[in-house]
Amino acid sequence: MDQQTIAAISTPLGLGGMGVVRISGPQALEVAGRVAHLSGGRRVGEMAGYTCAFGRVADRSEEIDEAVVTVFRAPKSYTGEDVAELSIHGGIYLLQRLLRACYEAGARPAQPGEFTKRAFLNGKLDLTQAEAVADLISAQGRQAAQAALTAKEGALFRRAQQVTELLLDQAAHLAAWIDYPEEDLPEVEPQTLEAGLRQAAAALEGLLDTYDAGRVVREGVETVIVGRPNAGKSTLMNLLAGAPRSIVTQLAGTTRDVVTDTVRLGEVVLRLSDTAGIRNSQDPVERMGVALAEERLRQAQLVLAVFDGSQPLDENDRRVMDACEGCCCIALVNKDDLPQQLELEELAGRFPHLLTISAQDSESRTVLEREISQLFQLEKFDPAAAVVANERQYGAISVALGEIGEAMGALRAGVSYDAVCVCIERAADCLLELTGQKASQAVVDQVFSRFCVGK
Repeated sequence: MDQQTIAAISTPLGLGGMGVVRISGPQALEVAGRVAHLSGGRRVGEMAGYTCAFGRVADRSEEIDEAVVTVFRAPKSYTGEDVAELSIHGGIYLLQRLLRACYEAGARPAQPGEFTKRAFLNGKLDLTQAEAVADLISAQGRQAAQAALTAKEGALFRRAQQVTELLLDQAAHLAAWIDYPEEDLPEVEPQTLEAGLRQAAAALEGLLDTYDAGRVVREGVETVIVGRPNAGKSTLMNLLAGAPRSIVTQLAGTTRDVVTDTVRLGEVVLRLSDTAGIRNSQDPVERMGVALAEERLRQAQLVLAVFDGSQPLDENDRRVMDACEGCCCIALVNKDDLPQQLELEELAGRFPHLLTISAQDSESRTVLEREISQLFQLEKFDPAAAVVANERQYGAISVALGEIGEAMGALRAGVSYDAVCVCIERAADCLLELTGQKASQAVVDQVFSRFCVGK
């Protein structure tokens, strides 16, 4: 592991009451002592862990600001190394100047996620807990934050470890039976072995089932609003955004570009795109807008297809219906405050999720929130349970589950126990990579590459 001392600003750059420069590594206290001058003539290197002291920080030329120095001594620190945090007033200029002073005093710039990476390498966190740190920082709602905190406390690690231990016990029994047939060892019973494999598979399948709902809560949903002109798309956009984001007029084709906003609907964040009305047009600019709308529709995780309930379905509505084929979609029959002319049967035959609303009525926001929650099964999401948080974790568990399936298939086919044992060992290796106990350097680097500098 890199033994250099690193430093970075650990608070967001901007005006604030205070900002923190964090230093970690074997020379952290020496570096802090070169830039911080404590009151009463105390020295940073003499401070006990988990203590603070007031003083002033300076570079080689002059004083920078007042400061509070906090010391954490190895191994009882976030990174497992000696750590010093210098808290000063939260101005960009002051923090950057203090950081340069730390570089001059012997530290080097920290890379993205390097503090947390050192915590992982020093055994303070497993890889799933480290990933949870980034999820906790980026959480945009209560459930997302709670799920990330549960993961940081080791829920996924413990669940994966239980399955890993079960698999390793089975592999060890098989290996001993194969290698030492003359010893007085318990006989391998195929039924018992398969029962254990089924237990492991069920646990992994349960983890995989948490992924989709967890991703929605954690990352939000790319959502596009589509429909023919004047169906009420822009009015719906403004209702969900809680402010005028799209121009609303009686003229068809007002929206020609994509208008975007990020809104919260209950526990779900929608990254909304209001698009041009889909219709046949001779206007080259409008045609470009329609093409862009159809492209966004194909890329979206959720489509809100808006239909004008005060008008019968026409060819443009049916073009929208065809474009939504195969998409995750909610059909919204808008303008239910007007006399209704739209026949619902045709829409109901094409869309499993169909709502009648008025985009001018704030209650429609609540109705749509409930429908989206049911669509993504968020009512079943338990943020206090172990949750699969990202594609890396999902992939590792999926491969492990596949290997267990191979082991059960080999067992039922009467293949030698050697082949069964190999499959079980490969499944265990996948779970050890999940937690970082056998992860390659490439996997570790990939995990920490998405962290911000300073964490």
